[in-house]
Amino acid sequence: PDVEPEPVPGEYLIGVGRYDVTGPVAQVNMMGYANPSQTAAGLHQRLYSRAFIVCNNGNSSCVVFVTVDSGMASQVVKLEVIKRLKEKYGQTRYTERNVVISGTHSHSGPAGFFQTMLVEVTSLGAIKQSTDSFIDGIVKSIDQAHSQMRRGSMHIGTDNVVEGNINRSPSAYLKNPLEERERYQYNTEQEMTMLKFKANNGDPIGMFTWYPVHCTSMNFSNQLLSSDNKGRASALFERMMRKSGEDRSGNESFVGAFASANLGDVSPRTKGPICVDSGKSCDFEKSTCGIPPRVKNCVGFGPGVDMFDSTDIIAKRQLETAKILYFNKTKEQLVGEVSWVHQYVDMTNQSVQLDDGTNTTTCKPGMGYSFAAGTTDGAGAFNFVQSMTEGTPLWNAVRDDIIVKVVCSVPPPKEYYDCHHPKPVLLPTGYMDRPYAWHPTIVDVQMLRLGQLIIIAVPGEFTTMAGRRIKESVQNEAKAHGIHNAKVVLAGLSNVYTHYITTPEEYTAQRYEGASTIYGPHTFQAYQQKYTSLVESLILLPDSVAPGPSPADILNEQIELLPPPQPDSVPSGKSIGDVIDDVNGIFPQGAEISVTFYGANPRHNMKVCDLGATYLAVQQLTNDTQWTDVFVDTDWETRFLWKEATNEHFHVTVIWNVPLDQPSGTYRIVYYGDTLTLLGQRKPFQGQSSEFKVQ
Repeated sequence: PDVEPEPVPGEYLIGVGRYDVTGPVAQVNMMGYANPSQTAAGLHQRLYSRAFIVCNNGNSSCVVFVTVDSGMASQVVKLEVIKRLKEKYGQTRYTERNVVISGTHSHSGPAGFFQTMLVEVTSLGAIKQSTDSFIDGIVKSIDQAHSQMRRGSMHIGTDNVVEGNINRSPSAYLKNPLEERERYQYNTEQEMTMLKFKANNGDPIGMFTWYPVHCTSMNFSNQLLSSDNKGRASALFERMMRKSGEDRSGNESFVGAFASANLGDVSPRTKGPICVDSGKSCDFEKSTCGIPPRVKNCVGFGPGVDMFDSTDIIAKRQLETAKILYFNKTKEQLVGEVSWVHQYVDMTNQSVQLDDGTNTTTCKPGMGYSFAAGTTDGAGAFNFVQSMTEGTPLWNAVRDDIIVKVVCSVPPPKEYYDCHHPKPVLLPTGYMDRPYAWHPTIVDVQMLRLGQLIIIAVPGEFTTMAGRRIKESVQNEAKAHGIHNAKVVLAGLSNVYTHYITTPEEYTAQRYEGASTIYGPHTFQAYQQKYTSLVESLILLPDSVAPGPSPADILNEQIELLPPPQPDSVPSGKSIGDVIDDVNGIFPQGAEISVTFYGANPRHNMKVCDLGATYLAVQQLTNDTQWTDVFVDTDWETRFLWKEATNEHFHVTVIWNVPLDQPSGTYRIVYYGDTLTLLGQRKPFQGQSSEFKVQ
């Protein structure tokens, strides 16, 4: 029998996995911009969960990190994921303590997968299909990683991304002390950190990067599900690393992930904001245009000619740095223990020690006026602007006479509003409890250790300077406890979503990020002090920290108001899958080819989220007799558009942008789906275009 080799320094058990989490691609609100009119109507890029598992050589201590192409992580999703993992692997192998789930922050994925009401208003409550797709896909990505564990090593490196982001709230950043700002060349972090996995025999396993940029390259006019710039970068890297025999269906063995970091005030729209009505610069502090000043015309742009082009450009700028890192600059090998620390914390009343030695506390959650103003990535509505430090009689009346009376069991006291000063509270979510809580109170505080690398999993969007400060605090504490070469990365939007975390100085500016710092002006210090205090346990006494108060699991108590999909129908004499607008003839490389079919509601069958499934295929005729898939719906070159043509009939348009290097030949476009009959039966169908030529 084979004998396990003796453990050697720097050797670990490593596994990676990826699974589809796309979910419903029609009729559901999209998560991120909170725009009621942004309803999914098709697919451009599939969404994936990407996971790694690392265990020490004795397989006695493991950590799991998952990055998901979602708006953010959700506590109700994580609780259900952990429940299923415990059923499969026992009560102690993978738990809420050693598993991190982080969102990439795509603003073009399905909504409705949370445990609190505020982020489910525009989605009409919970959406079971969204929630189930995320839970199932995350679990299966971890299953894959678990089943493919092998001995290997880990290496890290850092390099700068060129023109990959800008600061969208520079006036707030300038509130930070001058001497602190002078330590840094830029008002955003340019640095990408890569963690590379390699098998002992030299085979590549995977890589994960952390770099701060919002996934808002796709704007809120977009209605196609998309993993945005980070998902595009992942797909390109994984395609580059694809082995012979692996196809385009998402089953590549190599996993390349681009995870989120301290992106709170960081935009991918590198041309910056401009007044679209006048071409002039927006107001620096309020991001407004015109008289009366309004935020809706102050819009960030770039770097491309449209949102698809911009997504591709920002993705490729991240990709280029990742390639340099992977092949040339991940030289430092990780050596040391694998450990974790986790604690549930009630963030509504955390004690905070201020710089002058006095103590204060955090607040029950609340959203400020400038939250409703939105950002230059996606403006809000009405007469709200950024940097509002005073309320208005009208909106205070709306708050007190309507919101509080309808959704608060108890009205907020004056002390609550004072606690949030200088934020004027528009939505007192800490007291909004009907039909259930509007904001989380119990949050995950968690860190993972891989040798000298520490991953801080934070439950929200830290701004640039907030991220710098907490990473420095954790790094200094790690050095004080023996990890003299400690490296620290911040994984944003992890485990539970608590909106934004600014520095106290930035909070005083009350731009969108400060207004969305929900636990008040000392939110950042509370997190900084809590994470720093847990470093000693992470290094010296792993798994010794008290678990803290458990959050409620309301998965089965959520309200879902989105109606179920109804049976499909077509005009008399037609069938689902029949072609409406066909294609034929000869097309050059670079052409856009489209075919429209009588379609079905794609919500009828969520098995299309299974790995390798597709709504479409571009097929090429080979050997004069066989049709071979050359593009499917995971490919950037295709788009799947779904439309309610009438109250009864649906149209599906498949678009193929023919690459400039596409081989000449005979092609056709195929559409796959499931239809629901009037008798409630689900039946698969297929439609296909006429043949056409590319040459």
